[in-house]
Amino acid sequence: MLFIYGDHPLEYKSARDIWCAALGELQIQVSKSNYKTWLEKTAGLSYEDNRFVVAVPNTFIAEYLDKNQRSLIEKTLIGLLHQDIELIFRIEGLCQTDMQGVNRQPDSPALNSNYTFDSFIVGANNQLAFSAAREITERPGLSYNPLLICGGPGLGKTHLLQAIGHQAVNNHLRVLYASGEQYTNEFVRALKDNRTEDFRSKYRSAEMLLIDDIDFITGKGQTEESLFHTLNELQNANRQIAVTSDCSPKSMPKMGEKLRSRLDGGLIADIQAPDMDTRVHILEAKAKQKGVEISSDTIELIAQRIKQNIRELEGSLNRVIAYARLIRDAITPQLAAQALDDIGGKKEKPVVLCPQLLIEAVADSFQISPVDLKGTKRDKETAVARQMAMYVLRHKLNCSLSQIGQELGGRNPSTVTHACRKIGDDLASSPYLQERLSDIQQRLENSNGDE
Repeated sequence: MLFIYGDHPLEYKSARDIWCAALGELQIQVSKSNYKTWLEKTAGLSYEDNRFVVAVPNTFIAEYLDKNQRSLIEKTLIGLLHQDIELIFRIEGLCQTDMQGVNRQPDSPALNSNYTFDSFIVGANNQLAFSAAREITERPGLSYNPLLICGGPGLGKTHLLQAIGHQAVNNHLRVLYASGEQYTNEFVRALKDNRTEDFRSKYRSAEMLLIDDIDFITGKGQTEESLFHTLNELQNANRQIAVTSDCSPKSMPKMGEKLRSRLDGGLIADIQAPDMDTRVHILEAKAKQKGVEISSDTIELIAQRIKQNIRELEGSLNRVIAYARLIRDAITPQLAAQALDDIGGKKEKPVVLCPQLLIEAVADSFQISPVDLKGTKRDKETAVARQMAMYVLRHKLNCSLSQIGQELGGRNPSTVTHACRKIGDDLASSPYLQERLSDIQQRLENSNGDE
């Protein structure tokens, strides 16, 4: 069976390979939390007579994907296969280990088996964070307590936090790992069901507590107060605490003074964007992990293309591998360039970007003025446009939170974090936002072509 993929005929190989290519696309199009929650545990099951079956672990995920992300998934698959498809979600029970290698043993925390110290690539950008993470597993509660690992999206914070968890489990510690969103949801349910004592007992009995994306909790009154008292009790008992966030406590104005003081009292380890050597090492390690041989010049081409975000770096590698499998060809620099430029049969023009150009493109797309975008107007359309501007500045230029705030009228980093997270989450289910983002990209391309 043949498909046309860009300028190439594709020979159908398996639903697994097609879905791998689709996930490489989806991983970049949706937010990290959306991908990890709804897509990471799925697999391509079968593709026959234009019916593509995706295996999902439970009814909850099947219903969410069907209701909220069907159109995005269908569009991605059609872009790969150039044929209309009927998308079906089928529940396939997962036992001890799910399809993506996430450890689900009932007596262990839910940690991704790939996120270990051995698989973490150390460079100048993350040396302090890595060393501190190793130290607290060797001397829990005695070295850096709490440890806060902060940095932009996709730089390896979650990997390092889960590596701490794996090592602590190996050292026979009772480890509790949760995202900031999970902690918040559990606390709200405990209040509603009058089970706050059970909630406190669960989190305060841990010998090591790991909270990912703690900035999700900031500004949430009772939830933040609960977390402060939990951290206080654990620290007084010399129990180790490690958390991650997108920025330092000083850049989170909504964070209460007591929690900020508690975090400032430990070690804050910042992770920066990886340099060229580190990006090359990451790609080499990922290729080896996948059992794929890729030449050094191909690795360097991918590393040159993706400079800021490790998650996008891995997603691009997945694209190249899947593309080579689908067209049954060797991975070369030429093929890699074609895969990155022409994935889904759509070649993009190179665009020279700057903050002002992006802001003007957003303002034009939403039919408002750049002055209003940077000003104090708070009507719904202006507010959404302003959030979109923050999102594209973050994801197109990888601007820092503080820089984005300054570009858009002096807003604080927590406002930028909230805006980026909201747009990222809403994009998957909002055709209007998808259309606006596509229009913004088109305006950027057109402006580049006019230069």
